Amino acid sequence: MRLKIEFVDRLGIAQEILAVLAGRGLDVIAVEVDPPHIYLEAPALLPADLAGVDAAVQAIPGVRQATEVSMLPGARRQLYLDALLASLADPVLAVDAQGQVVVANAAAAQAIGLREDQLSGLSLHELTGDAGLADTLVSHDYRLPVGEVQVGGQPYLLETVALHESGGRVAGAVLTLHAPHRIGERLSALQNYSAGGFEAILGRSTAIRNLRQRAARMAQVDAPLLIRGETGTGKELVAHACHAGSRRHGQPFFALNCAALPESLAESELFGYAPGAFTGALRGGRPGLLELADGGTLFLDEVGEMSPYLQAKLLRFLNDGSFRRVGGERELKADVRIISATHRSLEDMVESGAFRQDLLFRLDVLQVVVPPLRERAEDILLLAQAFLERACSQAGRPPVRLSRAATAALQSNPWRGNVRQLQNVIFRAVTMSDAAVIDTDNLELADAATAAQTVLDEDSVTRLDEAVAGYECALLQRLWPKYPSTRRLAERLGTSHSAIAARLRKYGISN
Repeated sequence: MRLKIEFVDRLGIAQEILAVLAGRGLDVIAVEVDPPHIYLEAPALLPADLAGVDAAVQAIPGVRQATEVSMLPGARRQLYLDALLASLADPVLAVDAQGQVVVANAAAAQAIGLREDQLSGLSLHELTGDAGLADTLVSHDYRLPVGEVQVGGQPYLLETVALHESGGRVAGAVLTLHAPHRIGERLSALQNYSAGGFEAILGRSTAIRNLRQRAARMAQVDAPLLIRGETGTGKELVAHACHAGSRRHGQPFFALNCAALPESLAESELFGYAPGAFTGALRGGRPGLLELADGGTLFLDEVGEMSPYLQAKLLRFLNDGSFRRVGGERELKADVRIISATHRSLEDMVESGAFRQDLLFRLDVLQVVVPPLRERAEDILLLAQAFLERACSQAGRPPVRLSRAATAALQSNPWRGNVRQLQNVIFRAVTMSDAAVIDTDNLELADAATAAQTVLDEDSVTRLDEAVAGYECALLQRLWPKYPSTRRLAERLGTSHSAIAARLRKYGISN
């Protein structure tokens, strides 16, 4: 039985309480004193004897009462501490001031390849194989920045938190080992917390419905996927959706823009680097995106801009899943699905020698093409409304709406920058205008004459009816302020006023 005895603290009272129990032949195997309580565990004490023991100890001056408890506080703390350590997925070790392991969790035992009880007493040198690192940690009182170490033959980022005695002296530290793929999971969760699936690809047009249907089928196939499309069409959005719809949806997703980084930086971002690989590198090296994304998906945007050297390294990874860090000699493995995207013709680049044909064959196993906005004109207003609501929310202003003239201008614009350009136009209009209705002037699109010229640009024309409608809308927008009545405008253009009225209604043009 376990007892909690409440008392008034005075010299020798704990000894007197123990003497009472000893006089009754009760062996006390555990004692914890936490004034104003003393906790005892006496296995031979039976519930029937509790009343007699309570009366005997209350006869001691200063003792108030004795009650039964289910667990001693120290045992309770140890139970919850063990449960806490066991629940941690990262390896955690507590070491003393000399770097000897005092306690470790199950994840640490698994990483090192020993039982938890076998870890006790091991030195940091024995754990990491790096005597210099262990000595540095101890000599610097465990105050070192996060660095990489090798434990059990695998790389980990080592994080240390020093433990101090009441006088301030360092009594040891808690060491946490972060595996690259675990760091990748957390970074991915932070970066992609709002990324959606196929529901985030807005549109009701036939082209966009076909895209969602095709991409959803390919998302379930664990093979490289190549996304083609013009700049600003939303290729990364499709890549996010394909990851969310795959069996890897619970694993990390990372993106690398191959056009945004020079070759040396892109190489270290993708493959990581070994300790001392170059001047300014972290002491312990750094994992690359392939290690961080292990088990998940890596999106290579603008893969056509990748240098020939990086193309060769990527090809090797696609062949067998192995790679080396920059400056490293050890072969590493990672299970990563590669989704790539480009707005360029990779076939033409192969012909010119700028892109490896064998790499193209490895990347182009599955393929989807994202249609440009001009081929899904019926989605323009739907997208504009979604961007309008988002922009108002970001700007912290009440909802606004588009005028009929503004909607006509949006529909007639050629949108060379595709969905990204439309989003930028809407955001700029909401930000720069205080009006409750967004009009044509707020959109800051090209003027009617320029728009008409753009429509007639032979490189942008895809369908005759779209070109005619765009020119017609631009012309009416330019002439309507000068001839603000259907009869006057009809007379100017040599047609009937009913025809002009119908076209004005069609394009949403009014005073």
